[in-house]
Amino acid sequence: MKKTLLAFLACALVIVACDDKKSSSSETTQTETKLVAAPTFSGDSAYTFIEKQIAIGPRVPNTPAHIRGGDYIVATLKSYGVEVIEQPFTAKGWDGVMVTGRNIIGVINPKAEKRLLFSSHWDSRRFSDQDSLATNYTKPVPAANDGASGVAVLLEMARVIQQAKEKPTVGVDLIFFDAEDWGDGQRAVGDKEAGYPDYDYLGFCLGSRHWAKNPHKPGYTAYYGVLLDMVGAKNATFLKEGYSMQFAPSVAQTIWNTASQLGYTQYFVDKAGGPITDDHLAPNTIAKIPMIDIIHLDTTTGSFFEDWHTSEDDMRNIDPNTLKAVGQTLIQTVYNEKP
Repeated sequence: MKKTLLAFLACALVIVACDDKKSSSSETTQTETKLVAAPTFSGDSAYTFIEKQIAIGPRVPNTPAHIRGGDYIVATLKSYGVEVIEQPFTAKGWDGVMVTGRNIIGVINPKAEKRLLFSSHWDSRRFSDQDSLATNYTKPVPAANDGASGVAVLLEMARVIQQAKEKPTVGVDLIFFDAEDWGDGQRAVGDKEAGYPDYDYLGFCLGSRHWAKNPHKPGYTAYYGVLLDMVGAKNATFLKEGYSMQFAPSVAQTIWNTASQLGYTQYFVDKAGGPITDDHLAPNTIAKIPMIDIIHLDTTTGSFFEDWHTSEDDMRNIDPNTLKAVGQTLIQTVYNEKP
């Protein structure tokens, strides 16, 4: 995930906004919807899914741990009876390194025409470039929060939905994007003139860009999408991220309204946040799927959590209560949706 200042750099980029397909208005009026019965999301179970990823080691592309991490996601989804599609790809990184990646797609209720998309990146950053100790800069990030937390919420969603007596009436696609965190956090907009490739993304989001150009099924679309990034920290706060409100304001409002009705306003703060270069950009601008980003942003500074991109992004950052708030909100959203 990118440093907060990149959000401000991104403001200078010219991105043509796709229409919010599901709303003719950008208004975000607070409304209440009758909550239907929905199964219970377990924050403790999601916490365990993070522990298992951390035990594998940093899931940095082009490493054995990365292969094991992907295999773990695939095996876990299949164990719950989820249809799995693997999308291997190779992409050239900002540094010229060829990155071997794998997007993983879990398909629930595949025959349903109306589909909701939930996603997270599953890779780890190879450098702890925000660490307080320069000696740790070359160490890979354990990525408990920045990576594994979103994966864990998706895996728990799969478990809960698949084991529930009552199933949702819409289709659910869980997409685990790879190679999100390969980018160069030191690049600036001026590098465009120097021939820096894909400067809009600063080398990040390789997997989501590949998927948006090559969806796992020809002609695939979704009613809307939700990206999860850094959703497990203690006392996390999620602001309404800038690009989310540009591309899909009605989707953001649906999620925040649902969280409010469930009593999670301490996490889902009804306040605007800055735009973040993240895995929801390519689905919005290329695949034309209205997609929002639920991402940890400090309510005062707009910054990420303290141990972002450091060697200390480990289990000490993770709180089952935060995972519960995010996961239960999404499960409720799925069950509220009508076909």
